[in-house]
Amino acid sequence: QEVLAESGGGSVQAGGSLRLSCAASQGAFSNYCLAWFRQAPNKAREGVATIDILGGPRYADSVKGRFTITKVNANNTLFLEMDNLKPEDTGVYYCGVRSVGPCRLDVSYRSWGQGTQVTVSS
Repeated sequence: QEVLAESGGGSVQAGGSLRLSCAASQGAFSNYCLAWFRQAPNKAREGVATIDILGGPRYADSVKGRFTITKVNANNTLFLEMDNLKPEDTGVYYCGVRSVGPCRLDVSYRSWGQGTQVTVSS
């Protein structure tokens, strides 16, 4: 069974930082690709960052140099460190999985959690 639970969101001012966590079941965490997506109000869900089973990351151009995706295999947890946050980073952040690579951001993922809200004010 694949279960994901996001946490760590909050409200910050522009330039601030947040660290999101995604606690995953073993079944979810064992997938080839793990990813963070976000959805702003009235917009489609968009990919933010992915990490493959070997730890290789990929990032959306809009977050490169500001966000870092990591995972801790020992406790099945995925993280997203977000620095220098901007108002356009506001949205609900979700983690998802994909069984096979490549771990691009423009392919389908599944098993979303409930999401965690990130709000960045200017």
